[in-house]
Amino acid sequence: MKKVIIVCALLCLCTTLAFGAPALHKNTKKSPVASKEKVEKDAQEKYKAFLVMEASTGKVLEGENIHLKWPPASITKLMLAYIVMEKVAKHEVKLTDKITVSKSAARIGGSQVYLKEGEVFTLEDLMKATMIASANDAAYAIAEFIAGSKDNCIQLMNEKAKSLHMDDTEYHSVHGLPPSPGEREDLTSCHDQAILARELLKYPKLLEWTSKKSEGFRDGKFILHNTNKLLTKMNYVDGLKTGYYRQSGFNIVATAHKSDVRLIIVVMGSPKGKIRDTFVMDKLKRYFSQYRILHVVKKGEVIEKDVFLQDGKYRKIKGIASAGFTYPVLGEKKGAVKKEIVMPETIKGEVLEGQKLGEVVIKLDDTIIGKVDIVSPVYVPKANLFTRIIRRFGLNI
Repeated sequence: MKKVIIVCALLCLCTTLAFGAPALHKNTKKSPVASKEKVEKDAQEKYKAFLVMEASTGKVLEGENIHLKWPPASITKLMLAYIVMEKVAKHEVKLTDKITVSKSAARIGGSQVYLKEGEVFTLEDLMKATMIASANDAAYAIAEFIAGSKDNCIQLMNEKAKSLHMDDTEYHSVHGLPPSPGEREDLTSCHDQAILARELLKYPKLLEWTSKKSEGFRDGKFILHNTNKLLTKMNYVDGLKTGYYRQSGFNIVATAHKSDVRLIIVVMGSPKGKIRDTFVMDKLKRYFSQYRILHVVKKGEVIEKDVFLQDGKYRKIKGIASAGFTYPVLGEKKGAVKKEIVMPETIKGEVLEGQKLGEVVIKLDDTIIGKVDIVSPVYVPKANLFTRIIRRFGLNI
């Protein structure tokens, strides 16, 4: 009986060993799949959305969830800055204008420069506090100054967003603080903030502020420290704005210029500021190394093709490019950009200065990427009747 029990036990042990090994081997095969899923999940957690744009053309080089509506936090202040810079350009306000701090402005919390009711600062002082240190109290004081009230300014911000076709955007504050109970939060997208950033780049003064790592305030008694830490990590970063609160995560609209390439990168919803900044730096390094700005056509460039003037005082004329055309291309694609001159052989009647004669069609491989009008550089009146008659007989005069 004992022998039977021992034999049975040995048989069970052998069976377990025989069939257990494949089971262990099967589990081992599953582990790389689980690892891949984890990597993808970790990658997703770097952001909720992002976009990389070449600034001069507005070409989107890369992006994900670019129309996702997301609370921008303090990035909201970029629209306030746009309104200010536009008003300065139109001479409606001056940066030297004096602003008296209201009681409402002095009570705004979050990031601030601790404004006191009745204090007086120039518009430029408060713009520096807003754009460098993201001061909410300064932003509120500016909003009251340029629009008469906070609510009027919000209305103006939304009107400007609409005019720029920022269709994913709605503003409910002038500073981007989290909404109080019963209030609505600001919403925007990477796409819309890239549009706004391109507009802001038209104002060098704004980049002068956003590129400062620090700046004195109240005659140097208070130091403004820039919230954009990329300025200390990459010397070609010169703006624009960061934003954060808990529900929003870490957001940024960054711009950088290297050689002849300027990039705009927008990131929304990063879990940590360091993750966001590392992500932006990786994108900047990659695209600065890969892309070049190709100057395909220069404004005023003479187009080396004659157009014959059937009735003109001059027998023929060369047109010029009405505008310049540049395009960002991968280094190895520079040779794939071609120009095609589309212009009639002859033109009747007089020719006005600036009159369209044809166009330059620019192609990348076989895809049209742009067109530039060819125009007459001068006025060409009709030739006299005798000359025109002679030309009808084929004489070249």
